[in-house]
Amino acid sequence: MGFAISDMQLTSTAFADGERIPARHTGESDDVSPALAWTDPPEGTQGYALICHDPDAPLIKPGTYGYVHWVLYNMPAGISELPEGVTGYTGGMNDFGNTEYGGPMPPEGHGTHRYFFWLFALSSPIEFPAGLSMWQLLEKIEPDVLGMNRLMGTYSR
Repeated sequence: MGFAISDMQLTSTAFADGERIPARHTGESDDVSPALAWTDPPEGTQGYALICHDPDAPLIKPGTYGYVHWVLYNMPAGISELPEGVTGYTGGMNDFGNTEYGGPMPPEGHGTHRYFFWLFALSSPIEFPAGLSMWQLLEKIEPDVLGMNRLMGTYSR
């Protein structure tokens, strides 16, 4: 199926799709990842990967745009949720320069930014080393993506 929206649904108890992300999950407060849950993964799913990206950030680097807040992978097929402040699994490199969740914190007065949490269902279990960038991860998983979907939250300062 590749990079195409599937019937899988991604939700959070912290915010609804298109709604404001609570301060608790931002760089202005506790900076803890929101709880996420999903249903209806594609048949044959053997693992998952997740990214959170802000395409509205005024940051352009060669070959990329926006700001990467979270890269998480090596998640097994047997799960269907991530608790708030999840630990475990494997963290990739975000644009804060670490492998942790980094919550929204757009520049003051820059307006409302959108934060896309993308979940990828994979046809094989993956065991990638820590520290992959979002783009490296996407390149590696592309042949194994059975389906994907997203949850979008907003935030402004």
